[in-house]
Amino acid sequence: QLRLVESGGGLIQAGDSLRLSCAASGRAIKDYGMGWFRQAPGKERDFVAAISYTGGHTAYADSVKGRFTISRDNAENTVYLAMTRLKPEDTASYYCAAIFAPNYSTGYNRPPAYNYWGQGTQVTVSA
Repeated sequence: QLRLVESGGGLIQAGDSLRLSCAASGRAIKDYGMGWFRQAPGKERDFVAAISYTGGHTAYADSVKGRFTISRDNAENTVYLAMTRLKPEDTASYYCAAIFAPNYSTGYNRPPAYNYWGQGTQVTVSA
């Protein structure tokens, strides 16, 4: 089993930056594509960003493109989401997830395609 634990969330002001971390244990993430999703109260879980198992491909939701950056350190078994110019509408619980590498190309932005999920970390952006 691959266990994922997110950290780095908090309460910040609009315009500030934050970096989320996703620490993996149990298995090596080098065999998995990795993604970040977010869910606001009463809303569905939405795709934020994804990175292939090699790191050679990244993808972003239009709402975060140019502001968020996903990266991975396979040696540290950790994935990051650097968030800049945060807006109140970015407020949500942020979840890290892992998808088997062969399924990444067709499923990177679809929550049901992911195999493992973390418990989430809350990000609250005040106006």
